[in-house]
Amino acid sequence: MTDQNVIAAREARTALPDLIVPGLSGVFCGLNPGLAAAAVGHHFEGRGNRFWRAVHLAGFTERELKPAEDVQLLKYGFGLATVVCRPTASASELSKDEYVAAAEGLLCRLNRFRPTYIAFLGKDAYATMSQRKHVTWGLQHEPLGTAKVWLLPNPSGRNRGFSLAELVEAYREFRLAAVGDVEPCPAG
Repeated sequence: MTDQNVIAAREARTALPDLIVPGLSGVFCGLNPGLAAAAVGHHFEGRGNRFWRAVHLAGFTERELKPAEDVQLLKYGFGLATVVCRPTASASELSKDEYVAAAEGLLCRLNRFRPTYIAFLGKDAYATMSQRKHVTWGLQHEPLGTAKVWLLPNPSGRNRGFSLAELVEAYREFRLAAVGDVEPCPAG
């Protein structure tokens, strides 16, 4: 990504569109778009982001999708969204107030499209929105709207608290809960 694209993404503050349709098994919900993703208009773009590799190795897809193919994830019964629409270089630039303000819009989207699960990528957004100080990885006790809530480690390359193998295992557990032990197969 060029410096001009970074500047354009920051200035535009454009939202990365959600990829959600009715009837999904789950929606992966990132904190907010990174600058690279906002600049090119595709989820999980950027050097070092391990989302697409983890999703493939965990069995969600038959092959590793590229960020430009993000819409293809819908064929496998999963969508993509972000909590906060504002792109940043780092999620640490977001305030708790932004998460709280975004909660109502996210709830409206979930109630409209009714996915079975929402999988937050990281604990911070969900902890802030649910006003819980301590949350654990995996299935949460309370739904968000009609969706069951699952917390997954953030796949950002900056999150070195989890190896790729640990990400894959966590994502595999979510896949088993959401669709069972079935081979990835595009709906068609």
